[in-house]
Amino acid sequence: MNLEGRRYLIYFLVAFTGVFYLFRLFYMQILDGSWAARASQISERKREVIPPRGIVLDRNGKQVVSNKTSYNIMMIESKITQLDTAAFAALIGWDKQKVIDRFKEIRIKEGFYKNSSTGKTTSNYRKDRPYPFVKEISPDEMLRIAPQLSKFPGFYEEPTHTRFYPYPYAANIFGYLNEVIKEEVEKDPFYRPGMNIGRAGIERSYEKVFRGKKGVRFVVTNANNNDVSTSSKNSFDTVAVPSPTIQLGLDIDLQAYGELLMSNKRGCIVAIEPATGEILAMVSAPSYDPNLLSGRKNIKENYPKLIADSALPLFARPLQAEYPPGSIFKLVQALICLQENKISTNTSFPCNKSIVGCHGHPTAGSVMDAIKYSCNPYFYAAVKRVIEPGKNSNINQDAVIGLENWHTYMTSFGLGIKPQIDIDAQAQRSGLIPNAAYYNKFLGKGNWSFSTIRSISIGQGEIKMTPMQMANIAAIIANRGWYYTPHFVKNIGKNGPLEAYRTKHFTKVNARHFEPIIDGMWRVVHESGGTGKEAQLKDIVVCGKTGTVQNGPNRENHSVFIAFAPRENPKIALAVFVENAGAGGSYAAPIAGLMIEKYLKKEVTNEAKEKKIINTKILK
Repeated sequence: MNLEGRRYLIYFLVAFTGVFYLFRLFYMQILDGSWAARASQISERKREVIPPRGIVLDRNGKQVVSNKTSYNIMMIESKITQLDTAAFAALIGWDKQKVIDRFKEIRIKEGFYKNSSTGKTTSNYRKDRPYPFVKEISPDEMLRIAPQLSKFPGFYEEPTHTRFYPYPYAANIFGYLNEVIKEEVEKDPFYRPGMNIGRAGIERSYEKVFRGKKGVRFVVTNANNNDVSTSSKNSFDTVAVPSPTIQLGLDIDLQAYGELLMSNKRGCIVAIEPATGEILAMVSAPSYDPNLLSGRKNIKENYPKLIADSALPLFARPLQAEYPPGSIFKLVQALICLQENKISTNTSFPCNKSIVGCHGHPTAGSVMDAIKYSCNPYFYAAVKRVIEPGKNSNINQDAVIGLENWHTYMTSFGLGIKPQIDIDAQAQRSGLIPNAAYYNKFLGKGNWSFSTIRSISIGQGEIKMTPMQMANIAAIIANRGWYYTPHFVKNIGKNGPLEAYRTKHFTKVNARHFEPIIDGMWRVVHESGGTGKEAQLKDIVVCGKTGTVQNGPNRENHSVFIAFAPRENPKIALAVFVENAGAGGSYAAPIAGLMIEKYLKKEVTNEAKEKKIINTKILK
């Protein structure tokens, strides 16, 4: 090839190369948006702004749940360059091997994914995703670390919040937070590794309210990955929206007093405001300080101890324990018998102990006296008329008809069905109100009648109720036949409770039948021969009913009492259940009286009774 030809070839190659690069530049900048995005990643960072978790007030405006700020050191492996492991370990107070192990731990924790089509297994860990490397560093410690953190590209601090409980009570109500797991991060884009989520109590049931709404902020970073200014795209920033303040119906002072009364005992107290369904107190004994489960370090140290405790402090007895109700169940039985016209207010039955055992008392000349004396044979005879209504000549088939009718009454009182209380649904039980299908399954169809199941007439046998249901029975009677579903949250911001807790529920019993029952409850507390005199108060009219729940051979019975006060325009309804404490009048009734006085008068006048209850140790 001559020189002239080579010259033209060189011109062609130079021109071709220039055109190629111009075209490539045009393609990268104009046609292919991924390169612009990549450039943006290098010079800009989109940061999510997580609002602080919502605070909680009690009904009187006292802050019962707040936040403590701490920090996580986050890492993005793809941005880590030439890490001086020893220097980084010294900065955060670890040894070098612990830093190395932490990288491995994060990868392992993310797990692996197996492609069902190819059979190939790949890690879920992503180098471009932020992960918490060091968790819950105190503000003072972060103040020491932060100035040096910029020397280690790929690491940055991120504020986080742990809960603080100014009052060391109500742990089973509040619940606790813990770190999200991989499945939760994948399911909900709100979460990233290292963030917290509600695990129990209202923290769980109101999680989407508590967490607020994330915001976005664009920042410009330099070559060392440090923030240098706000991005020019700040017009696209969005403001984080904090959670509205949540106010509970809970009275934290009443809660604290209830936990004091139940110290060294096993059982519970539930108090409800009848007019609203707001839960004033829910004591589960024994309990624990909710601060013990605040933060990962505390959870790691204390959760194993709590779960191993034989007294079961993590077991929310008011919602999860299902007890026979004993004689407090007679109140509902009496209402059904009156509604079905099987008895009148002045119906009398002899106290025939050959039919069912009873304690010594005069013959009940009315349903009010039957309640006052808690006469077992009376309610055996009365309920027999409901279960055997005489609508079929076959005694077994007649019992099926009667029991099914009786069962519909019970469900109208919210019994035998799972409550819809605004707390962790997993922590709620339905109790048991048997129907015909239940007895057909366990006894055989046609193999049972009232005489077979007679123990249900006095709240024993197959009958089971939670203490929350027991307290709601007291609220229903106080309201003369209706109730709101019990709930904890009084206000979400200024919007009141959720809609589900604004709907009245009515029983199948007419309001007129409640007055004789209430009169009987008044006699229990205020008349000679009544079983609940220990609940009597000087200036407050208390209406109540005792129960002594059989607990098997060679075991002490359980003590139970439900009540409301005052008789007119009631302000509080409650149930007290003390395990292994004997008769209902022995411990449950005086505890109820003290709780009522504390709530209505803000003080207790019978200091001797209070001291006796506090100092009594039943829990071994």
